[in-house]
Amino acid sequence: MTPCPVPESSLLHRCLRDGAFADCYVTEIGRSVTHAEFVAAFYTTWVFRLERFILRWWFSKPSTDNEVRALAAGTAHAFAAWRVEGRGESEILLADFTGRTRSWLSAAPAAQEPSARGPRTRLYFGSAVMPITSTATGRKELGGRFNALLGFHQIYSRVLLRAASARLAAAA
Repeated sequence: MTPCPVPESSLLHRCLRDGAFADCYVTEIGRSVTHAEFVAAFYTTWVFRLERFILRWWFSKPSTDNEVRALAAGTAHAFAAWRVEGRGESEILLADFTGRTRSWLSAAPAAQEPSARGPRTRLYFGSAVMPITSTATGRKELGGRFNALLGFHQIYSRVLLRAASARLAAAA
């Protein structure tokens, strides 16, 4: 799980243009993976199931694996605490119910090296935190909670991507 620049052609990159903080992580898996497979695997890992439990318990935002599969297939436009803000052939951008954060997932074929054995897929996971206007200064800022939670977020993002990648590798 390697940090990488937010791809300029991605839906997530729009958030940067709006003044958001955005990060992106990438990994490769040694097989062909569709975007729908990645989305379904990501939101049904044991790690994300914990987040889904918290969302159900704390915010009354329940979800099911069937809802995840519908989101992945493109037949649902909302899931638990998120709604689809944008969707492309190989990417999805979700906004949380507060409007402050975005989650982005993308799956794309990796460049093949001559010595490679079979297809590889690059899996991306990125997040954005949208700025708010400070009542004290009138300026757009990310807020103190953002700074306090950034380290946890960076570790958690890698754990989420690693869990999804492992689930997809095991399904091969």
